[in-house]
Amino acid sequence: MAPMRALQVFAGPRARAQLREHGLRPADVRVIPAAAGGPKGLVLNALDRFLFGHWLPGSAQPVHLLGASIGAWRMACAMLPDADSALARLAHDYIHQRFDLLSGQLPAAAEVSRVFAGLLQQQLGGQAAQLLAHPRLRLHVFTSRGQGRLLHREGRWRTPLGYLGAFASNLAQRQALGGWLQRVVFSDPRDALPLALGDFPSNQAPLHAGNLAPAILASGSIPFVLKAVQDVPGGPPGAYWDGGITDYHLHLDYASMADGLVLYPHFQQALVPGWLDKGLTHRHAASARLDNVVVLAPHPDWVRSLPNGKLPDRQDFKAFRHDPAARIRAWQQAVAAAQQLADEAADWLARPTQDTLPL
Repeated sequence: MAPMRALQVFAGPRARAQLREHGLRPADVRVIPAAAGGPKGLVLNALDRFLFGHWLPGSAQPVHLLGASIGAWRMACAMLPDADSALARLAHDYIHQRFDLLSGQLPAAAEVSRVFAGLLQQQLGGQAAQLLAHPRLRLHVFTSRGQGRLLHREGRWRTPLGYLGAFASNLAQRQALGGWLQRVVFSDPRDALPLALGDFPSNQAPLHAGNLAPAILASGSIPFVLKAVQDVPGGPPGAYWDGGITDYHLHLDYASMADGLVLYPHFQQALVPGWLDKGLTHRHAASARLDNVVVLAPHPDWVRSLPNGKLPDRQDFKAFRHDPAARIRAWQQAVAAAQQLADEAADWLARPTQDTLPL
């Protein structure tokens, strides 16, 4: 096997022991998380297409798909009948987003919400019931619900004030963020989420055909960039925002699972707990909760070989606002280059004890 140049594989202690014993088989996977991060998730498209379209169908056990923001959209597409084609279309549609701009300014939140809702309709419209009837895959959509007088409903003044309070509280302690925002997970009711959610104030609601699109829209509704989704059907009342605020990279208590491994395609090694923790690097380290997790992530040197020397990100909308065609070309090139991640993952799965690093 040639040395991996694009892909890095990290594993927690329990996961590494299992890999040494018999490698990684599709039947070993119980959970697949998908992080928030906007356009960064595009670099995982070829890897997603390989895993869901070709490798994972070699198993028969239920697999729980956990998604926040673009991660929820990715996981929903992975549950469609032709996962490979659906995920390819997701990348195409996301890359080719266009907004009605005034004098080259960034789009209003209502315009971004309109475009996002339209893309979801194109991808999932009329297929929600079929998607949620998947014989093996179970979807769990992570959202952040505003609480208290300031964040229960979106408002011109109370929303900024509420998020200022949330930011200050989170600086003191991540648990304190729960006084402003509650994690609400819209879950496939056929099988319970196989891990504990006691790490942060949480609520769960059943996911069904009538609330699939609103839940995913809410999960991707970045504050001040998109409008909040008010009162998602079936969930507790309130304003719902991006699931990445409370669970940016879904650093959850996977070690509480009774069995199986977590396979995590991610755009970096670290699993940052919440969006407000991005600058708090002391919260980025691996923890005992990741004991049974296997992370597949691009090597930083390979990332530097991509257009503009980085992963696609939301700042590109601003940087290329006068030339969206240039953004589209750069993102297409990044997605094409990321086929190397999928190819190296396929090679690694044949010999998964090779080149596996401690998480």
